[in-house]
Amino acid sequence: MLHTNYEWSFSSVGGVKRVNFDSGRDILALEQLDQKLWTVLSCPTNGLEIDAVTLELIDDDKDGHIKVTEILAAIKWIGSIINNPDDLMEQNAVFPLSAINENSAEGKILMASAKNILKNLGRSDLETLTVEETSDRVKIFKGTAFNGDGIITEDSCPTDELKNLLKDIISCMGSTMDRGGKDGIDTEFLTKFLEACTAYADWDKAAEDNKIVILPFNENTEACYQTYRAVKSKVDDYFLRCRLAAFDVETTTVLNLLTARVELITGKDLTTCLEEIETFPLAKIEGGKDLPLQHGINPTWENRINNLRIQITDQLFSNKKTLSESEWNLITEKFIGYEQWKSEKAGEQVESLGIERICKILSDGLSNELVKLIEKDKELETEANNIILVDKLVRYYRDLFTLIKNFVTFYDFYSPDHTAIFQSGTLYIDQRSCDLCIKVSDMAKHDMMVSLSGMFLIYCKCVSKSTGETIVIVAALTNGDIDNLIVGRNAVFYDRKGVAYDATIIKIIENPISIIQAFWSPYRKVSRFVEKQVNKFASEQDNKVLTDVTAKIETVPAKVDAPATVVPFDVGKFVGIFAAIGLALGAIGTAVASVIAGFIGLTWWKMPLAISGLLLLISGPAMVMAYFKLRQRNLALILDANGWAVNAKVIINIPFGNTLTQIACLPKNARINTNDPFSSKGRPFWQIMLLFLLLLGLGLYGLWKFGLIVIPS
Repeated sequence: MLHTNYEWSFSSVGGVKRVNFDSGRDILALEQLDQKLWTVLSCPTNGLEIDAVTLELIDDDKDGHIKVTEILAAIKWIGSIINNPDDLMEQNAVFPLSAINENSAEGKILMASAKNILKNLGRSDLETLTVEETSDRVKIFKGTAFNGDGIITEDSCPTDELKNLLKDIISCMGSTMDRGGKDGIDTEFLTKFLEACTAYADWDKAAEDNKIVILPFNENTEACYQTYRAVKSKVDDYFLRCRLAAFDVETTTVLNLLTARVELITGKDLTTCLEEIETFPLAKIEGGKDLPLQHGINPTWENRINNLRIQITDQLFSNKKTLSESEWNLITEKFIGYEQWKSEKAGEQVESLGIERICKILSDGLSNELVKLIEKDKELETEANNIILVDKLVRYYRDLFTLIKNFVTFYDFYSPDHTAIFQSGTLYIDQRSCDLCIKVSDMAKHDMMVSLSGMFLIYCKCVSKSTGETIVIVAALTNGDIDNLIVGRNAVFYDRKGVAYDATIIKIIENPISIIQAFWSPYRKVSRFVEKQVNKFASEQDNKVLTDVTAKIETVPAKVDAPATVVPFDVGKFVGIFAAIGLALGAIGTAVASVIAGFIGLTWWKMPLAISGLLLLISGPAMVMAYFKLRQRNLALILDANGWAVNAKVIINIPFGNTLTQIACLPKNARINTNDPFSSKGRPFWQIMLLFLLLLGLGLYGLWKFGLIVIPS
């Protein structure tokens, strides 16, 4: 976009010239502002402290990011609806209907829809709406027979016959919820139901048209088929065993396997062995033997074989006491057509209604009435969608300028009495509160980018016991010291809603916090190094002594040897060692004496300068580096790691940084009891005297050095 003649005003904020919003005209003119002057070019729709539904409405392409063009489209739309764009700057949660511009066609429609919402909510006497009201679609559309969603419910059906048909459809095919929160059906449910009814009716008709083949036992075919299926595998097994016995008579005993198997259970209560007895052959095996139907049957199979005789064999072979294999094969053939027909069943979803009800539904034409009702509901789609559009209007009225301030200028971030939408809460740790806390959405990207931000960052895993939610945040420390901050330390995080989280440090990115902290950092590093080496040396010596002692205790001599010969002390051997030690100590002493002598040799006004120079020599480089880093602390890299596209620097200088991290301080006019029972009780007398004499000596030496006193020779 190019610059236009619109008269903008800018302010220098955070090291960048940012546009001011003095009136609603500035908002409407944003399409004329060059994108290069926008602070942000894109931001994510999740993880921000602003209504997520509003962001989803602005995100036209639904890619999870809001871009400049989408904000401009939102501004253009609401600018054509409301009377005064200055109202947007109020960010008012209560939307007055008087704000709608009824001179526009869309404004008239939205005004009518807004009044319709108030009517449905039972608030026709009021002239205001809130997001909580416009977003409660169930309440808005409750009790309405038709609401434009293409779904009809019982409220939509004028007769009991239609209501009963609707219930049948829901019981067979399920339902979908309409805007009023009630179960109903749409065209898809109705179509699938009618298709299932037609398929089931056609399937049932096939049996009626070919009864002899498909229903050999008429209406009892299903019961007979279940009886047949209950014994089929056992009867097939019996006849196969008999054929094997006929093939080789000697196998008969093995095929029966009765005596040995009965002996195993004879000593038991046979009523507890029914499952095992059921596995015995159906009847005694003999070559070419028919299956007995009345006597000589395995006791556990008697009832099932008796049902087979009554329902099937007596119908096909009157008064038969046995069943031959050929007769059994004939029974099997009788059910082939029925089995094939069952396998081709269609429309099972509606089977519970019964064929009579299904045929009535297909013939009485009531389904056409449901189609008309659905079409009638769809005719109100535009009107219903306009009611939903009112929700969009109320949300934009409340939230759009908040987004603009955090997108175009970062006004909320740099204003002491506001909080930016990316600030997720406050972290309390080590007697300070950190207000610059941001939810982490991509830890891998943070690892790659944030070290260049120049900020001291701590990453915390936060767990809320009340909600069960776990999040990761990054908090910027911009004030105080860092002595007690290590991975593993615990803290407490409060989100913007006041929900408390148990926080634990999982990662630290070290950078300077202040120039004072940088001044002491070299000494802290040396102190830590010395402490580490001393601890290491002490630990090694302690382990060595412990090892030597335990080794001597555990070593038991096998015999008492003659006393060891005492080797006389070799003075010559150690003369070189002592000389070297003395030489080293002498050199150190000489060096120290030279430094002290040189310092003492200075005139009095040069001594402070020498001390200052020494301190600057040690701390100066760290302080200079800290100064430049503190001036360049940039929040943009942290936001970029979270999916933002920040277009300008977001500098956090030293004064601004001090406002983002608050150090503990006593309340104004607080009373303090200084009587600490555990405080130090003072130094011993000899230490005080020694210090006094030392200071006295230095004072006398100084007076003599500058000729103020004369010591007689």
